[in-house]
Formats: sequence, C-alpha cells, structure tokens
Amino acid sequence: MSETSPKLRAELDGIPTYKPGKPAAAGADGPTAFKLSSNENPYPPLPGVMESAVAAASAFNRYPDMACTGLMNELSDRFGVPLSHLATGTGSVGVAQQLIQATAGPGDEVMYAWRSFEAYPIITRISGATPIQVPLTAGDVHDLDAMADAVNDRTRLIFVCNPNNPTGTVVHREELERFLDRVPSDVLVVLDEAYREFIRDTDVPDGLELYRSRPNVAVLRTFSKAYGLAGLRVGFAVAHEPVAAALRKTAVPFGVSQLAQDAAVASLRAEDELLGRVGSLVSERNRVYEGLLKQGWTVPPTQANFVWLRLGERTVDFATACEGAGVIVRPFPGEGVRVTVGECEANDVFLHTAEAFRAEM
Repeated sequence: MSETSPKLRAELDGIPTYKPGKPAAAGADGPTAFKLSSNENPYPPLPGVMESAVAAASAFNRYPDMACTGLMNELSDRFGVPLSHLATGTGSVGVAQQLIQATAGPGDEVMYAWRSFEAYPIITRISGATPIQVPLTAGDVHDLDAMADAVNDRTRLIFVCNPNNPTGTVVHREELERFLDRVPSDVLVVLDEAYREFIRDTDVPDGLELYRSRPNVAVLRTFSKAYGLAGLRVGFAVAHEPVAAALRKTAVPFGVSQLAQDAAVASLRAEDELLGRVGSLVSERNRVYEGLLKQGWTVPPTQANFVWLRLGERTVDFATACEGAGVIVRPFPGEGVRVTVGECEANDVFLHTAEAFRAEM
C-alpha cells in the first residue's frame, strides 16, 4: 500500500506563518528582559476585570453566550450604534479574517498598504483571494491616491490601517474622505483602528464618523491594545447591517469566551482609569520619539503605542543589540524595527541602546 499525504489546498503553499513578537526570556545572569515586540499594554488589567474573569472562570464547563449579548449591548450604548451594526470576533484580526471570508475568494483582490499589518497577506491568501500591496509613501504613510488608482473590477475589500502598524503613521480626514469618494460603493473599505485610543492628532478622523454615512465602510476595533486584554482575544467591527450580518455568519461558533466577553464589558466601564493609562503611555511615546530625534534618528511621527525605525540591512543587528541589553523589539529583516512603548525603565534601556548603536554606525 503506497503512502501519500492528504491533499491540501494549493493556496497554502506560499502563505507565510504569522510571526508573533519574540517573548522576553533573560538568562539567570542576564539583564532584566522587557518585551517591546508585540504592542502590548504594560499595565495590569483595569479595575473590575480580574473580578469578572474569576467569576467567569467558575463556569468554564459551559459554553459562552454565542451572541455576546452583554458585550454587544455595552458596545451599542458606548458608541451609539445599532446592535444590528455590530459583530465580535477573536481580536480585530479574527474579525478581519471574517470580513475577507465574507467578501473575497479566488479571482478577487484584497488591497492594503505595504508595509502594514503582516496578517493582511496571510488571511487574504487563506481565502484564496489575491493580495494587492501598494507601497507606502517615502514618509511611511498610506499612498491613498495610488490605492484608489489600483482599484479595479476585481477589488472586493481595502484595508486602511490607521494608525498604521508598524509605522505608527496616520492618514488625515481630508485625504481619507477624498479616497472614500473615489472608491466604488460596492467595494468594502475597512478602517482598522486597533490603536485608535492613542491618537492625539485632531486631524485624524474617528472611523465611526465616516461609517455612519457610508454603507461600504466598516471599522475594526480591539480590546487587545489600550484595554490590555491581548491574552483574551476579543475585538469587534462596526458596519452597516448587511456587512455585520455576514460577519456573524462567518464567525467561529462560541469563538469569544465568556471570560473575554465579561472582561471587555468591565474594561468599557473603567473608562476613567483607561484614559489615565493611555495618557501615560502617550506621554512615554512622546518622550521616546523626541529622544530618538535628538539622537539623530529619522523617525516617522507616530500616533500609536510604538515607534518605527527604518534600518534596512542593519535591522537584525539592531534587534540583536537590543536583546543583549534586555529589550526585545520586533524586527522586519531588511526593513526596520517596531518598538512598543512600555514601562519607563524599558524605554530607558531602549533609548540607551539606540544611542550606543547609532554612535557605532
């Protein structure tokens, strides 16, 4: 009897595996290690979250509420949107994959800037659709004019990551509205706002303002970043009813655990504490950004909880130097490094390492 492997989809052959940020693991005699590679929130859960998690843990023998009723009601009240315009998923990336499944398949195109969130090409190819990558401008910003020019009759979905991951750059209201005016009404534009809470640039529009009058606009949000629930995997989309209904159809049944649902509700109710923590991270972000500029680095303005350094062929060397000093950053070989804004001590170690590395360049 001949041995053969099960037949798998040919589309999987060229799909890279998503690479998470490297964990911090200092040796016994090494420096204290700080993980600045995954854009995580360095603060512990918000008040009330642990209590809700412990309560939910007592019912792990039961399935979660598949409709996420409590969370959906809380989101509807918090953002002033109809329940029928909401859908939840396993982080914003999970909802993004559901959006592609609902809109695109073989022969269709999904467009996004590049470099942008590294999951976009993966989840696009999994669906069998063709990824269309439009290079960022010289300033590492979305080239919305070029993206609009690239739209054709095969385009089904466009991601606009704002702020963009990994560069932290943003697109402003006027240019985004001009872009949306050029996109055909039957093409879905997804405003990925995973880092929305960190924005302080008043010219950056809230995607929810744009979605209300544009049926082909959907907004992605997450509890992983500002809310500090990265380990619980819960995100959501706000979209007009046909799109939101399609998202609920493509969702993995019971994908969002009850613990995650209850923790997200508790986090939404801790708004004052959230704003204080985000404000502290923004202050640290500004300190790190200004510190890098003083050292002579070219750093694009960032509105996220991270900074981006284009290092080209020196990228891996820089990441290695940081690891040796006790901070783990996220390298994109041949391009640059993304560095999360963490606790003050971690940021100090990073700035010191960056200064020493630049002195040797």
